Amino acid sequence: MRRIFGKEKGIILKGREEIRKMRIAGAIVYGALKEMASAIRPGVTPLYLDKLAENYIRKCGAIPSFLGYKGYPASTCIAVNEQVVHAIPNDRPLKEGDIVGLDTAACWDGYHADAAITVPVGEVSEIHKNLVKTALNALWIGINEVSPGKPLSRIGAAIQNYVEMRGFHVVRDLVGHGIGKRLHEKPEVPHYFTKMVDDIILTSGMTLCIEPMINVGTHEVTYLSDGWTVVTADGSYSAHFEHTIAITENGVMILTLGPNDEDDLWRISECL
Repeated sequence: MRRIFGKEKGIILKGREEIRKMRIAGAIVYGALKEMASAIRPGVTPLYLDKLAENYIRKCGAIPSFLGYKGYPASTCIAVNEQVVHAIPNDRPLKEGDIVGLDTAACWDGYHADAAITVPVGEVSEIHKNLVKTALNALWIGINEVSPGKPLSRIGAAIQNYVEMRGFHVVRDLVGHGIGKRLHEKPEVPHYFTKMVDDIILTSGMTLCIEPMINVGTHEVTYLSDGWTVVTADGSYSAHFEHTIAITENGVMILTLGPNDEDDLWRISECL
């Protein structure tokens, strides 16, 4: 395995002003997620939640990054139960016992930030409580592996090891990504161990989305005919958490917290 630095792979490093703009976008994403999470209860529809998020993002002077991206028709992806990611919001009411993945992104002054949380609807089963907790912890475990000079592969290895010890499985068809002026930039960020031909060395100025997707059953997924929605191959439930981070000389800056560095949305499973 050859270890290389980001600039050799076309990774765009960000300066202080660019990271500042992404931090503003990230605070807006946080607010949109909080609006949706606060509204979740039985009977609410994903379409309603999508409009809440879009209105909040626009009110803040930003643009919903997902809307129109490669033809995507909504401002959020709202994945319910066996849906893993990229589920188009619909008018099916949520019900007690569902778990709901809320994923959105905003663009402020030309720079994007992207984040996701998974929220229970009322009382959920014990295994699904554990699934949500595991996915949340997996996100933080991945973030804790990030610092200048470390190999990118350490992120996925740590996440996979933790998740499988808990009896769950990491989705492998979908990965995290770089982010900046474009919603998806290099590099890809696997959430499982992979023997990369080139193992990228994390470098100050990189901005990444780490977003483990964790399934109760098999890690395998299926793509629905709408061209977007990804579901678990065996119909088991899935949970998803995501942060946008920046790597600085001093370590990691999490860009998708609240404006005063609140992280309560990423502690939501503590009450389960």
